[in-house]
Order: sequence, then structure tokens, then C-alpha cells
Amino acid sequence: MTAMDVNMKDIVLAEPRGFCAGVDRAIEIVERALKKFGAPIYVRHEIVHNTYVVNDLKAKGAIFIEDLAEVPPGATLVFSAHGVSQAVRKEAQERGFQIFDATCPLVTKVHVEVAKLHREGYEFIMIGHKGHPEVEGTMGQLSDGIYLVEEVSDVPHVRVKDPSRLAVVTQTTLSVDDAAEILRAVKKHFPEVREPKKQDICYATQNRQDAVKVMAPQVDVVVVVGSPTSSNSNRLRELAERLGTPAYMVDAAEDVQAEWLDGRSKVGLTAGASAPDVLVQAVISRLRELGATTVRTLPGVEEHVRFPLPMGLGDKSMAEVTSGRS
Repeated sequence: MTAMDVNMKDIVLAEPRGFCAGVDRAIEIVERALKKFGAPIYVRHEIVHNTYVVNDLKAKGAIFIEDLAEVPPGATLVFSAHGVSQAVRKEAQERGFQIFDATCPLVTKVHVEVAKLHREGYEFIMIGHKGHPEVEGTMGQLSDGIYLVEEVSDVPHVRVKDPSRLAVVTQTTLSVDDAAEILRAVKKHFPEVREPKKQDICYATQNRQDAVKVMAPQVDVVVVVGSPTSSNSNRLRELAERLGTPAYMVDAAEDVQAEWLDGRSKVGLTAGASAPDVLVQAVISRLRELGATTVRTLPGVEEHVRFPLPMGLGDKSMAEVTSGRS
């Protein structure tokens, strides 16, 4: 198919898009550990859910593992941005690794809340996706008394000891609208449930979804840059489709198919919070090859969020990201 067949003229960029502060921090932790201690540095699970980022760090000397038995004694170990269970944390300490924790501070906030309320006698409902490492890490803060709810229909099946001592927490990368719907069902079924003082869904997830809500009605098709394992990227694609705009997710520029764009004059482009800007730029180049002539960015929220790096990783004390990109 030729560019003339596609007949596309306009690329519309969502704002914000791409890297968030937690992802920026996690990648920098691995890079600084490699620079300070040398390769290899071991990372439990993918540091963030992006193929390009993981492969780039592998090339620099990071080794990604799931089982701590794969890590030699005395090695340096980094926990991924998704967080880990107390069992994994304890095992890592017992094995004597030098540990740097790249858990996103917004995930850590949820862990702290779970531990605090557990000491006060609370049980928990967790809204999230089964098997996601963040969910496993959060649920793994407790040995029992935390129940996973993936959809509204799960709520009536939850059995708790005392409905008046029940709290709800949420995976940070969910669809804002889906989570709100499930939370309404939880509150209807358990009227005394305790909610977080501030919602658990992170600012970056919220902002990127809000940007898609603005962009999707203005374009004919949406392309989301993100890896298949990225929860927040998948939610962006689903949101665009829910708004009535065809949407596709790509891990790399070569994944863009010309037939997606046939007869469509405006393509919206965004990226999940773990997708680097280099991939967005490559997709823009691919779209230009397919006939795009202009690129414009929609106005959106500017992000000025920064999180501290762990002690022992150099002079720079903060990892900063502006406008959602590195």
C-alpha cells in the first residue's frame, strides 16, 4: 500500500505521554548501579514493562530474573518498579544481596497503607488484574486477609470477617473509569469500606487517560506506543476504542500497519508511561513514510514530578521527569 492510498495528513500527539517519574527513576537506578558497581546487575522482573528499555539495559549489563536462586551470593539486586512481596524482600535479605529498591513510590505508598491498616485489624479488597507483578507485590504484603477483585461480578463473592474493618486499595495502572465502577460496587456491597485518602491510581495513569479522552474524538485512529505487558498502555488502547475510535498498540515503529490508516486523515499518537520518547519519534517517522505531513501536539497537563533515588547511588538526589517524557 502506498502513502497515496493511505491519504493521511495529520499526526496529533497526546499530552502528556510516555515516561513518568516512577519509570524514569527505576531506569536510572539500574543505570547508576551498573556505573557504580559494574556489570552484571541483577533485576527481579522487568524493571518496567517495555521491550526496548529492557533490551537496552540488558545490553549495558543488566540481567533480568524471576527466581532469586538465579542470583549469585553477594551480587547487586534491583527490585522492579512494580514492587515485590514481603516474602521476596525477606529472601533477598537472607541471601545477602546488595539491594536497591526501584519500586515506584506511588506503589510503595499503597504497601505502607496496607501495612498500617493491617496493624489496625483491617482486611482488604484489592482492585486489580490477577498475575500482574504489582498486584502480586501488594497482595504479598500480607499472608492473608486481602482479596482480589478484577471486575464488578467478583464483588459479591468476597467474604470478610468484619465488614466494618475493611479497606480497599487499587492497582496504580488501571483504567480510571473501570476502577471507579468496581469501587462503586464494592461500596454498595460493603457500605462501611474504607477508601484511600487519595486514589491509588497514579497521576501519570490518570493524566495519560485524560489526554486520550481529549484526543480520541478528534482523530480517525489512535496508535499507542507500549509493550503488550504494559497495563497502563493497554488501558489507553481500550479507552480510545471505548470512545469509538479504532486503536492499536505497537511495541516498535515497524509494527505500524499501513492498512490501519487507509482512508483516515488524522492519526492520534500516545505512549504508555513505560515507553521512551525514542519509540514515539520512530513511530512518527514511520507515519511520515506512510503519508503524514504535519505533527501537532494537543495542549495538556504539564508534569513536574520527581522522586528521590535510593541512598548510595551517586550525588544526584532526585530523578525528574517533565511533561511525562525523559
